[in-house]
Amino acid sequence: MTSFNTTEVNAWQPAERVRQLSYQMVRWPSETGTAGEAEFAPKLVELLRKIPYFQANPDDIAVIDSHGSPMTQNVVAVVRGKGRKALAFAGHYDVVETGNYRDLKHLAFEPDALLEALLADLTSRPLAPNEAKALSDFQSGDFIPGRGMLDMKSGVAAGIAVLEHFATKQDREGNLLLFVTPDEERGSRGMRSLRDALPALMQRWNLDIVAGVNLDATSDQGNGSEGRAIYRGTIGKQLPFAFVVGKPSHAGYPFEGISAHLIASEIMRAVEANADLSDTEGNEVSPPPICLEARDFRGGYEVTTPERTWIAFNWLAHSRSPDALFQHFQSIVGDALHRAIGHFNTHAQTYAKLLGTEQSASDHEGRVMTVAELRAEVVRIGGDAALKRIEELEQKLSVHDNPLLLTRELVDRMVVEARITGPTVIIGFGSLVYPHVHMGNETALEREFSAALDAARLTIEQRFSTTIKYRDTFAGISDMSFFGYKPDAADSQVVSENTPALQFIDQVSSDALTYPVVNIGPWGREYHQRLERVYAPYAFDTLPRFLNEIVKNVFKTT
Repeated sequence: MTSFNTTEVNAWQPAERVRQLSYQMVRWPSETGTAGEAEFAPKLVELLRKIPYFQANPDDIAVIDSHGSPMTQNVVAVVRGKGRKALAFAGHYDVVETGNYRDLKHLAFEPDALLEALLADLTSRPLAPNEAKALSDFQSGDFIPGRGMLDMKSGVAAGIAVLEHFATKQDREGNLLLFVTPDEERGSRGMRSLRDALPALMQRWNLDIVAGVNLDATSDQGNGSEGRAIYRGTIGKQLPFAFVVGKPSHAGYPFEGISAHLIASEIMRAVEANADLSDTEGNEVSPPPICLEARDFRGGYEVTTPERTWIAFNWLAHSRSPDALFQHFQSIVGDALHRAIGHFNTHAQTYAKLLGTEQSASDHEGRVMTVAELRAEVVRIGGDAALKRIEELEQKLSVHDNPLLLTRELVDRMVVEARITGPTVIIGFGSLVYPHVHMGNETALEREFSAALDAARLTIEQRFSTTIKYRDTFAGISDMSFFGYKPDAADSQVVSENTPALQFIDQVSSDALTYPVVNIGPWGREYHQRLERVYAPYAFDTLPRFLNEIVKNVFKTT
């Protein structure tokens, strides 16, 4: 049996500190895209500067601009020890909006008052099954509500507490970093801007990052056995779209054209919720692609068929690369297009027989174009002036928060500029591509980090008579896609060439740092929802102790 120092274990009791930090940060409203998000970083810096280590070493906190007006910022802090070796903890401070709290919205950032109000509500009326579970959770005293308490300020709090504890150690080995970033909930602009600034900062600080832990939260509707986990990777997300250009016709003469809606419906039938398109990694299976938007471009009533329609899909990936998925989508769309044209011709023939006339099938062949091919056609037809008009349109539309609105309007303008006629389907990426990432066992850094994680896991399991499992894929879209990871050149090229909106192209510098990363964070239930709640015993006590063991093993201290 592995032994451990009981005095050392009992000396550090993190639960109350993590609780206090969690409550304090939840009370700082930081909804994505609001002034509160921009105000969070200065408050966090002020909090960190009260820690004795940073009072003595103020230059070990850096603030890095991210985006927006007012400007949002990344906060980076390091507690230094011996050598260049550094371990990085990372978390985001933005939270989703609070409208779904409805009448309790004013209490969304006040955990204790919100708990009291939710208990009053849930004990006053018949409950849905999820509400009954929430009531039981709240009555147990182990679950705490509040916007961001689960996702993910309790994770950030655990990271701060471990950073503080590390600073109290004498003769520290290694260096412990903390990254706290904005905008995870919208486009990971915080983590991406931090990634771009890290090479210069690490050179200035004379540090080498050898591993990272993302501290994001996970959901567990059971007893926590799934939530107590080390995630070796995170799911990828892509939003492929099909912009369909048909050939319009008067409703009285439908077969003089070709139906854009029929083409779109065949694409929808081929993709929507098709489990054969689910991706796998180990024993885990991603949800199948699902349509997020389907519409035509009509502004009013007409008796002609619409010329253009648009559909966009949410497609999650465990292992399939953006390049492979895009090629697969192109093949699916091509097959659907030809099926639609075949169906339409068959209907034309049947209608001709009913009329007793000779009506041959149309000669529509159809084509699938990528955005890269469409852009080349825009240049050929309209030159630089056309590209400038499209860039001006993107700037005008950038005030909108909907990536699909921006993308479809840009493609619509490109189709006009390139004088595209139907039947044609344009395909591309409708928003930022989140790469799937996974820590393997190929490099020395990966093997060393895996060994440190496993030693820490075994220690915590023994000490707390609990279990912590390995899981291949973190199911939520997260900053982990951009944390210590550099995408493959082929993936970067296919994404950049086929993403109409320039702001959704993730330009990764050639000197971007790479290192193995896992996700280890708090668990709870119903994040982003009215009944969002964190399981406090794990988040406030077990989690920071687990992180502390990881630090010790990474730096091989006693």
